[in-house]
Amino acid sequence: MVLKDNKQHIIHGLRAGMPIAVGYLAVAFSIGIIAAKAGLSAPEGFLSSFFTRASAGEYGTYTLVAAQAAYVEVVAMCLVANLRYMLMSAALSQKIAPGTSWLHRILMACCITDEVFGVSMVHPGYTPPAYTYAAALVSTLFWASGCAIGIIAGSLLPQPMVTALSMSLYGMFLAIIIPPAHHDRNVLYALVASFALSGLCAVAPVTSQWSSGMRTVVLTIVISAVAAWLKPINTDDDGAA
Repeated sequence: MVLKDNKQHIIHGLRAGMPIAVGYLAVAFSIGIIAAKAGLSAPEGFLSSFFTRASAGEYGTYTLVAAQAAYVEVVAMCLVANLRYMLMSAALSQKIAPGTSWLHRILMACCITDEVFGVSMVHPGYTPPAYTYAAALVSTLFWASGCAIGIIAGSLLPQPMVTALSMSLYGMFLAIIIPPAHHDRNVLYALVASFALSGLCAVAPVTSQWSSGMRTVVLTIVISAVAAWLKPINTDDDGAA
């Protein structure tokens, strides 16, 4: 009975993961272009993307690798860029059946991406581990394959075309930040501050001596901390300001 139920959960998870996988393939292609510029081979990009599965985290990592940044900067960048997954893991824990083992809980947390988290949270009732594993597996395979294909394309296509394709990733990030900035003025203020301070720190006497990775890490922590202190997100049930 358990095996039959798990089979159904796997089938449902694969169905939920396929639309995610198709979207991942296109985005990961752009990540692969960046990885190619950092000198990664297709197998290296596949393995890196398979175990990371984070567009912002991978972009930051490959950019720092290309800049020959220190290991501590790469680790700090990944930690800051992916902190939201800790919150998602905590939220998903409320959707896991009480008797689920700690091993399954840890593995489900490792499977989380924004989209896998979304389909896992909307699953009726408790979310079975097999469902999350299946959704994560199919989407991860497409994500890693997209990165590898992007690396291959980056090494074969003419340089002007590679440069043009690499710009598509910036378009994706703009598509992520523009809608929330349009609806929330505080987000807009934070974005403007990020752009302004990033440019200022690049030419300031002290911070200009830092690597670009270190500046990004420090600015991310400082700006997000100040924004959270000045304009904390309201968590009241009534939604009052």
